[in-house]
Amino acid sequence: MKTQVLYRPVGLKELELIAATGWKGFPPRLDWQPIFYPVLNEVYAAQIAEQWNTGDEFSGYCGAVTTFEVDAEYLMQYHVQNVGDVIHDELWIPAAALPEFNAHIVNGITVLNVFFGEKFILPEESNACEVLLKFTQL
Repeated sequence: MKTQVLYRPVGLKELELIAATGWKGFPPRLDWQPIFYPVLNEVYAAQIAEQWNTGDEFSGYCGAVTTFEVDAEYLMQYHVQNVGDVIHDELWIPAAALPEFNAHIVNGITVLNVFFGEKFILPEESNACEVLLKFTQL
């Protein structure tokens, strides 16, 4: 099976929910989130994680870059969306299709990098604590 590598910038809460799945899938979208958008390159994912998530209270002042492989044939139904600069390419997966998308993830989800904002506080209990500690001196 041919796969495509994708990336997803996430905040602390989403990272914890991913960890709770055993690193096998992404959590359902919130009511106000109609799409799930994995991105096509690590540079763009890191840009979002570092520049947006680290300053965002809802993200826990933490931005993580996750990576994963998805069945390439399955992904052919989604068109690349460019949302700005030449590197800002995403796939828009409808929220209702996320369980099916998760089923096409191959070999799980891993964390490539984590960025911390000035207001970040390491949670006392977190499903993702072990991963967070690999990227911080806290």
